[in-house]
Amino acid sequence: MKQLKVITSVLLLLITLVSCKTETSNSLENDLAVYQCPMQCEGDKTYREPGSCSICKMNLKQIEKASEKLINAEISEESIFNLTSTWYTEEGEDIQLKALKGKTLVMVMIYTSCKAACPRLVADMRSIEAKVPDNNIKNLQFVLISIDPETDTPERLKTFAIENAMDGEQWTFLQGTESGIREFANVLSVKYKEISPIDFSHSNIISVFNAEGELKHQQEGLGVNNKETIDAILELTQ
Repeated sequence: MKQLKVITSVLLLLITLVSCKTETSNSLENDLAVYQCPMQCEGDKTYREPGSCSICKMNLKQIEKASEKLINAEISEESIFNLTSTWYTEEGEDIQLKALKGKTLVMVMIYTSCKAACPRLVADMRSIEAKVPDNNIKNLQFVLISIDPETDTPERLKTFAIENAMDGEQWTFLQGTESGIREFANVLSVKYKEISPIDFSHSNIISVFNAEGELKHQQEGLGVNNKETIDAILELTQ
């Protein structure tokens, strides 16, 4: 009887573990799915979550699914996908950073009302994009994170994206919480400080992450030679 109880307990444990693994896999698969209006009312615009088109009201269609390799891959201790803060995109969608998993990430921290360094950083990001071949761009995501969440609402970020011709699907803008932004800045070794209600001093760093969210390269300074950054991107997006 004692042996039977032990066997039963082991079987129950195995069932529980399999169930948890399945739920985790399904959760990751859902996080990495991409949806689009079947009528493409908004061109190539895509969404991270299911829903309906804001124009024709048809249900969004899933057009992309995470590969089995990505679903089952473990996140390393060095990955930014371990961060659990909630962010809002320029489209008003709430995501966690792990929603960006699967593509090489080129990330920079700015604020839209900046009149000095940030326009140069934006120009550097645009310069990097222009030097990456189209075949590599599809595996690349440019992410601009605001350090001024009070001013840089999703609506403001959307306007900024359009004004700077950065509203294509390869561009993402994020608004976070004060704590989430500070946590992420620490990961990137970016220092920033509010020096007035509308002005910040901050580091000028562009960071490149692989598809698993691990930091692979950083470019520091404004208007610097970006050859090494391009080389790192091309290697990661082959």
